Amino acid sequence: MGEPGFWDDPDKAQKISAEQAALARKLTTYRELEAELDDLEELEQMAEEDPSVAVEVEEQRTGFETRLAELEEARLFAGRYDDGDAVVTVNAGAGGTDSQDWAEMLVRMEMRWADSRGMKTEMVEASEGEEAGLKSASFIARGENAYGLFSAEKGVHRLVRISPFDASARRHTAFAGIEVAPLVDAAVDVEIDDDELQIDTYRASGAGGQHVNKTDSAVRITHRPSGIVVQCQNERSQSSNKATAMAMLKSKLLERQEQERQEEIAKEKGESQSAEWGSQIRSYVLHPYTMVKDHRTNHEMGDAQRVLDGDLDGFIRAELLRRV
Repeated sequence: MGEPGFWDDPDKAQKISAEQAALARKLTTYRELEAELDDLEELEQMAEEDPSVAVEVEEQRTGFETRLAELEEARLFAGRYDDGDAVVTVNAGAGGTDSQDWAEMLVRMEMRWADSRGMKTEMVEASEGEEAGLKSASFIARGENAYGLFSAEKGVHRLVRISPFDASARRHTAFAGIEVAPLVDAAVDVEIDDDELQIDTYRASGAGGQHVNKTDSAVRITHRPSGIVVQCQNERSQSSNKATAMAMLKSKLLERQEQERQEEIAKEKGESQSAEWGSQIRSYVLHPYTMVKDHRTNHEMGDAQRVLDGDLDGFIRAELLRRV
């Protein structure tokens, strides 16, 4: 950063500055923990002679362990894109209106969790269901390790509850899938042939004022070879929506390539690979009892409402540790 001409390329300089700031935060935390550990050891020695200090020791130990766990989490992100931003897409699965309602609940849950982690979220597309909920929705999560963290949420999520859409108040099971891709910038080289793209424009739906209802500003891009479809409708201009949609397409193609690479490695090792869409990763049971259980790690919580309100830290950390 001290080199002459560092700011001649503002985009590159900004990325390096952000990387430096992130590293500086980790280093500062580490050094603060070192100092706290010295203080804690002295307090423990005092507590042996003076039992009244024991309460203070326990409080400091708890705070120390919490901060250490947060720093330890940083070591779980070793992937190429783990420290970057993420494109999160939620799709309603089997279950009709219940699944579309469930998809909307999942979007709320994931966005609330992102907010609690200090991420910035931006909804880029939402397709409403016929009666309620969402058929699909995509949002961008920006923040440190956003992709690495959200990657733990990839897969099928299953909801069991008394359906609010069933006049007989019967129990229904609904499914929705979460896809996560790293958000890559224009400089990342992903081969896309323009002839393989189908680009459609349409009028955005939902809130947005008169402009949204009068112009075909929303953009949908279909990549024919892979079948990947991305759409964006949150910007005012068609060109801005197209640029965002292209970035999302690049991200999803990169994610597809990485998934194929992992499957090939597993095949060579003789490991079995289950299709993510076909296997649920987590169940949310609201009736006849309340329980959220992750089937990959067996991590569970009895307070399902807390989870639906965005308390996902335990589930995500358990999955990241399982991978390590």
